[in-house]
Amino acid sequence: MAELFTAQYSLLWVIALAAALFLPVRQLIWTLYVRRAEKDGAETSGEKRLDLKKRAGMTALLLCFVFSYFYVAHLFRGP
Repeated sequence: MAELFTAQYSLLWVIALAAALFLPVRQLIWTLYVRRAEKDGAETSGEKRLDLKKRAGMTALLLCFVFSYFYVAHLFRGP
């Protein structure tokens, strides 16, 4: 089990951390998108909300992967 915590498996940890962060980050970004759309006066019907959720999903995917990559790289960096 200890060999999983080495730099050799850093890609595994990047994917695991990104997967763990994806759902909460997507929900947060989607909520912010919907609130901004309502504030701007745009109608937020079911179809519009679905489009915003897809957009939030792509944004969250990129954000979580980049954050996870840099976090794991910093974590496994030597002293």
